[in-house]
This record gives sequence, structure tokens and C-alpha cells, in this order.
Amino acid sequence: MTHETADAAPEDLARTAAGAFGWSVLNTALSRFGTLLVGIALARMLGPDEFGTFAVAMVALLAVLSFNELGVSLAIVRWERSPDTIVGTVNAISTGGSVLLFIAVFLSASTVADLLGAPDAAGIIRLMSVSVVFSGMVAGPAALLQRQFRQRRRLVIDQVVTWSGTALSLALALGGFGAWSLAWGRVVATLIGVALFVHAVGHYRWRVDRSLVLPLLRFGLPLAGASILVFAVGYVEQIAVGATLGATALGIFVLAFNLASWPVNMFSQPLRSVAPAVFSRLQDDRARMGVAFTTTLRAAAALTLPVCLVAAVAAEDVVRFVYGAAWVPAAGVFRILVLVAAFRILFELSYDFLVVVRRTGQLLTVQVVWLLALAPAVVVAARREGVVGVAVAELVVVVVVVLPTYLCLLRRAGLSLAPLGGAVIQPLLVSLAAAAGTALVVDRVSSSLVASVGSGLVCLAAIAVLVVLRRDELRQLLSLRRPDDVSSEAGQSSTQAVKA
Repeated sequence: MTHETADAAPEDLARTAAGAFGWSVLNTALSRFGTLLVGIALARMLGPDEFGTFAVAMVALLAVLSFNELGVSLAIVRWERSPDTIVGTVNAISTGGSVLLFIAVFLSASTVADLLGAPDAAGIIRLMSVSVVFSGMVAGPAALLQRQFRQRRRLVIDQVVTWSGTALSLALALGGFGAWSLAWGRVVATLIGVALFVHAVGHYRWRVDRSLVLPLLRFGLPLAGASILVFAVGYVEQIAVGATLGATALGIFVLAFNLASWPVNMFSQPLRSVAPAVFSRLQDDRARMGVAFTTTLRAAAALTLPVCLVAAVAAEDVVRFVYGAAWVPAAGVFRILVLVAAFRILFELSYDFLVVVRRTGQLLTVQVVWLLALAPAVVVAARREGVVGVAVAELVVVVVVVLPTYLCLLRRAGLSLAPLGGAVIQPLLVSLAAAAGTALVVDRVSSSLVASVGSGLVCLAAIAVLVVLRRDELRQLLSLRRPDDVSSEAGQSSTQAVKA
């Protein structure tokens, strides 16, 4: 049975995309909530030192996972013909590349651990490198589920993987295994994921079609290169902290980074899980693609900006209440990084858009520019100002260098920038008002619990205000399930674009 929707009627595609988005939102919410809970528990049990050791291993693993499948899996999402013609070849390429990278990581683990300031992490790096192979094996099936809008099935897989790994990590941590508990939880959960993904696609095969290898590599390698640069941009500050300040400082920085990433991952990632497939079906109509992009950005901004700005104001109370007094030094880092996270809403959607319109070479350019500006800034900041200085350096580079670069690329791709500004101005103003209200709450109470709860209520109120103010945008999103209500007026073309 095929789940392919490429030839479906616009109404059916709209309903399918809407359903996929709904399941993706639920999946992300459950996964992030579970990750947050286990992260809190493990951070309290392990403390900054042990957590920092694991963070070193995780940085090494994520570096490899950023390009282990050589970028070819995304070809399944945007392949114009049936994906069945390339799945076998994609599986072979991604698995073969992952095996080679596993060997390289295993052999270089000691060197990597020394460079990142945590020699004790070498064994953990070797253990976690096994999951590189598992990840490469399921890259094709995961992309196939995304193309087919089977987010409901993906929810089941992700939740089983998340909670099985969580349970094992917690049990081992309670048994005194320290940082190794997180490593074993990750590896076992990834292995379970392999079995579930293979079962989901019905049958799994490696079948190399030599005529497809070069086209797939031509498509994927620029993306893999961009992904390497994306990783370097996202983690160069962690590398600088680990190499300069040691594993404990890295643990503090990573905890702040993970907490700051939570709002964007929670709210914008579900949109991104559907957006590339929708953009790919609109790639012959750039005007409609542009409207769909703007609508997606507006929805993401309305959900994430209030959370980011309120969290920045209440940072110390939130960190103290959630993680305990031992982690208070992370509050200053979190306050800055959560502002950086707000900008990533636009950057991530722009990345997806430029991939679909085949501007992968330009993606390499923007990542190179970002890295060249960020790397020296964070190295100097780490030596002179410590972990908070690293976060400030990243924010400055994002505002001064990266934002203008992405806006320039979007304009060259045919997008009008004025609607993008209009999409974020109202959420920004409401979020600034919420941040001011949060400052009043924080100043008037001494309890971290009360301050955190009060800040959360202010944030929810801000989101509710945005929903009320933009009822038309809410109807546009809901219209995905009601494709009959399409206005032919140009001013309402955004509804039609989302429906497609």
C-alpha cells in the first residue's frame, strides 16, 4: 500500500498536511516535554561535572550526525517521481557513509576528548558512536514517512524511542553510572528506533541503482556540507567553551543552550516538519510559496517570541526553580541564548525554503559567513569574559551578520521582505509588553516558584492576546481542514497558499 500524496487533489493534500501538522505538534510536545523532564532529573542527579563530561561526548556525536547520511535522505522528500525508485539507493549511501564515520569516530575518540577538555569522555564517545550507524540506517525510512505525511506513525516511533531511552538512563543514573547512563540510554533507544522505522515502511532494502548515485550525491553533498557548517555554527561556542574553560563550564553552557532551544523546538519544529513538503508542492508558483512562508513565520513567531522574551527576563528564577541552586551560573547564559533562539525561527524556515527552491549553494555561503564571524568572536569571548561572554558574542553575530545575510538571500529567491517584517512586528510588540510585565512580577516576589509560575501565566496571556488579534491567521491555519472556503480575492491569497 502506498501513502504517496504527490498526485492528490489540493483538497486532499490540504487535509493531509493539516493532519500531519497536528500529529507533529503533539509528537514534538510530548518528546520535548519528556526530554525536559529527564534533563531536569539527570541534571540534578549528575551535577555540572558529570553532565559536562556527557556534553563533550554529545558534541562529538552531533558533529558526525550532522552529515552522516551525506544529505541524500532529503531527496526522498522532494523527489518528483515515486520515492520507491530511490529508497534503496538512499539507504545504501546513508548506511555506508555512517559506517565509515563510525570507524573514524571510534579511532579518534581520545584525541577529540582531549581537545574538548574532558579526557574521561573518550569511552563514552566510543559507545555513543555506535548510534551513528543506526541513524544512517533509518535516514531513508524517516524521510519517507515525512514525504507521506505519516506523522501519526512517526509520533508512535518517536515516543517509544524517547521514553525507552529515558527510562534506561534514569535507572542507570540512579544506580550510580553517571554520564554513562545517558550514553547507554541513547544507544539502546536508537537501536529500538531502527526496528520501528523498518517496520513502519513495510520492507527495508539496500539496492544500489548506479544511475542514481551521482545525481543523489550531487543533490545531497551540498546539503551535507551545509549541515556540517550548520553544526559548526550551532556548536562552535560549545567547542570553544570546552576547549578553553573545561567540562564543568561546558556542562553549564550546554544546559543553558538546551533550555534556551526548548521554545523554538517545541513550537517551530512541528511547522518545519510539514513546511518542506508543502513548499515542494508549490515550487512552480513562487508567489504562493512566498505567502505560505510568511504565514508559517507569523504562526511560529506568535508562539515563540512571547516565550523567548519572557524567559529572558525570568531566567534566574526559572533556572533556580527547575534545576536547583547548583545550576544558577547557567542563568546568565540562558538569558542571552534564548534571545538567539528567537532569531532561529526565521533562519530555520529560510533554510527549508532555500532547499526547496534549489539554492543549496547559497546555503553554504550563509553558513560560511556565519562561521567565519562567529568562531573568532566566541574564542576571544571565552578567554576574556567566560561563558556569558560567549553567549553575548553569539547574539551580536546573529543580529549584525546573519540576519542581513538571510534576508538578502530570501530577496534574491523572489520573496518580498515587507510581508516578513509585518509577520513578526505584532508578535514582537506583544512579547515586549509581556516581558515588561514579567519584570514587574519578578521584582515583587522572592520565591523562585512563584516568579516562574507568574512569568508562565504572563506568557500564556501574551499568546492568547496574539491569537485574538490575529483571528484571521488562525482561520487560515484551520482552513487546511476546510478547503472549500477559499477566497478568490488577492488579499486573501494566503489562505489559498496554505491550503495547497
